[in-house]
Amino acid sequence: MKLQIVDATLRDGSHAVRHSFTAEQAREIAGRLDRCNVPIIEVSHGDGLGGSSYTYGFSKEDPFSLIAAAAKAVSQAKISVLLLPGIGTIADLSRAKDCGASIVRVATHVTEADVSAQHIEAAKSMGLMAVGFLMMVHMLDPDGIAEQAKKMESYGADYINLADSAGALLPEQVTKRIEAVRASVKIPVGFHAHNNLSLAVANSLAAADAGATYIDATLRGLGAGAGNTQIEVLAGVLQRKGIETGLDFYGLIDASEQAVAPIMLRPQIIDNGSLMLGYAGVYSSFLLHVYNAAEKYHLEPRDILVEVGKRKMVGGQEDLIIDVAYSLKKAQQA
Repeated sequence: MKLQIVDATLRDGSHAVRHSFTAEQAREIAGRLDRCNVPIIEVSHGDGLGGSSYTYGFSKEDPFSLIAAAAKAVSQAKISVLLLPGIGTIADLSRAKDCGASIVRVATHVTEADVSAQHIEAAKSMGLMAVGFLMMVHMLDPDGIAEQAKKMESYGADYINLADSAGALLPEQVTKRIEAVRASVKIPVGFHAHNNLSLAVANSLAAADAGATYIDATLRGLGAGAGNTQIEVLAGVLQRKGIETGLDFYGLIDASEQAVAPIMLRPQIIDNGSLMLGYAGVYSSFLLHVYNAAEKYHLEPRDILVEVGKRKMVGGQEDLIIDVAYSLKKAQQA
């Protein structure tokens, strides 16, 4: 199977622009990606369907309008959405389908695949491609991940995606996790990297070498924390390695420079905060919440991140970050 690149600029990249994408931007970015032969384009609030909220940050425009705009801009690519059970609903999924989505990636914490059953089964009943998306895979050993993947396969998932949501894994750890899942399921396996330890491209290559056939990436690396695997860099590296993707390398460079760079709020770099995400094993989308809490309580963001890591907090617990900051401040004052 030819390596399939899934672009998540209009989903994971939403975190980096504080969920400020407009329908016009979604139309332009999706259209450019489509012309560059990217087969799957993910469009959602950063935290998936239903994520536009006080807890996770409100979108500037209705996320469903972004999905519809992207769907109208493509002629060959498929539009995917992300859904976290407990945030997004089956009704949201039905509406996303009406807007043009044909794929849903149902995301759970790596130990909680069982909560995806209802949503994967509903997706299949709607005629959608369903993906089991296991987050924070650094928090479980390869055999344990394989057991969770088998559950998602049994619910009807078309492929399993392993997400290094904290950007905490080393290449050899990626290899072991991909190999374990591939040995346990009969469906394809994919990988989603974050660049908090400057290893996103290396980890994506390790995943592909281990047999992953779906690799996530974003234009300019736009994403939570230090961002994701940078698609134009990945395309160039894969071309150098002789791995066929069908991607238009130059077109992706132009899309990155002309469509994404002008709307970035800051350069997608590994600053102290995002470095600590990878070091402490913290969910990448926590970073902006941590910065806000650090400013409110006059704390070092890294101190909050280390404590969050110690508590093994996972996606969906963003509201507890302020409690962590408050506790650290009280401890300082004691």
